[in-house]
Amino acid sequence: MVERIASILPANGPVVHSVSPDVPIYDALVMMASREIAAVLVIEQGELLGIVSAKDYATKVVLQGKNGRDVLTREVMTTPVVTVAPEVKIVDAMQIMISKKFRHLPVFENGELVGVVTLAELVRAILADQTFQIDQLMKYIGHR
Repeated sequence: MVERIASILPANGPVVHSVSPDVPIYDALVMMASREIAAVLVIEQGELLGIVSAKDYATKVVLQGKNGRDVLTREVMTTPVVTVAPEVKIVDAMQIMISKKFRHLPVFENGELVGVVTLAELVRAILADQTFQIDQLMKYIGHR
């Protein structure tokens, strides 16, 4: 049964993509495109300062008529960043993300970044768990 964020974090450690706050936002977008991701963390000297997404780029750079090569990531990033602990229930993390309207949630344990979960990953985990539970109930009542 999948209940907590810890159950869906990679066992081999976090895969976290990050940029410095002082790189042009264009460079952050190039990184996102090359890795086929929609957001990166903004980290300086090991400290999480913000998060920046392709949506941030579109709304705060492109739609404002600015050149992404002339705008620093720190000018576009969302801060402060909402984070959770691995013990948080998946449904609670989903509720946070839905109510605050974002899709990427950094996970910290004892002050250390241990991963980032996406809304899509949380939905997949819940659907897989529900499918498993339905299958078990169907077996119990003799339908499979």
